Amino acid sequence: MPEIEAVIWDMDGVLADTAPHHLRAWQEIFSKRGINFTEADFKRGFGIRNDAIIRNILGKQVTKDEIEAIAREKEKAFRRIIGQNMSPLPDALRLLQSLDEHGVRMAIASSTTIENIRLIIGGLGIASCFKAVVTGHDVTEGKPSPQVFLLAAQRLGVDPKNCVVVEDAVAGVVAAKSAGMYCLAVTNTHPREKLKEADLIVDTLEAVSIKDILKLIK
Repeated sequence: MPEIEAVIWDMDGVLADTAPHHLRAWQEIFSKRGINFTEADFKRGFGIRNDAIIRNILGKQVTKDEIEAIAREKEKAFRRIIGQNMSPLPDALRLLQSLDEHGVRMAIASSTTIENIRLIIGGLGIASCFKAVVTGHDVTEGKPSPQVFLLAAQRLGVDPKNCVVVEDAVAGVVAAKSAGMYCLAVTNTHPREKLKEADLIVDTLEAVSIKDILKLIK
């Protein structure tokens, strides 16, 4: 019988309530360029890498150098905006700490930058829970490609088929299933019908226990 070898967490919208801060940062950066970046634009790009978001807004003609400059500017703005305003999502830390106490290996696999991850997991006091961190810059393809989750499993030294991914984004759910992993989806940013490929969908991590995660595999 397969066993849980690892739980791989997305970060934005799963561990921390960062969406409002990301939206404000994008709006600030695009408004300087005369572009009205809407909440609908933001939701369409939630969970994918910055380069894909920028291409979706500015078009294929945007150069690699322009993308990198805009992405750096946006992430700098995000870190300034979030400042001391970061907060965990309901019961995410309880579940995280419970898994850690039971010896479950854990990693973060996020499309965001390493600077953002360090800021947030440091600010929430949970950095020691993770044995590996994978960012969008560590892979050649962002979510919905499975690369980020497969690399996380590799760095943890575990079999992908014995991993559970915790996600909130459609692209992340697709990536997890493409990696051959189980997926627990929380409806923090998308409704249930958008996350239907997940093995278990919940409205909040308050409802989830280690037993629920074990059931996904057993």
